[in-house]
Amino acid sequence: MSAEWMADGKCRQYPPETFFPRDGTGVIIAQKICATCPVVAECLVYALDNHIDHGVWGGKSERERRRLLRERRRVRIFNRELH
Repeated sequence: MSAEWMADGKCRQYPPETFFPRDGTGVIIAQKICATCPVVAECLVYALDNHIDHGVWGGKSERERRRLLRERRRVRIFNRELH
């Protein structure tokens, strides 16, 4: 996946540390910014595909992305077993 979409990210209007919060309140602030971003989906796919561990990407916290990756693996395994 190309990273050209990054130029359109709303995050570019904020300091990087906004998206690398130290607490839950910071995560919520970053997620509110992401909620109105035109490239939130591309951002999330990029973070998942590249196993980015830190920060808020695509409107998801580190913990939320780990859950999504686990679910993605489960679905892949399940689909393999079906075929």
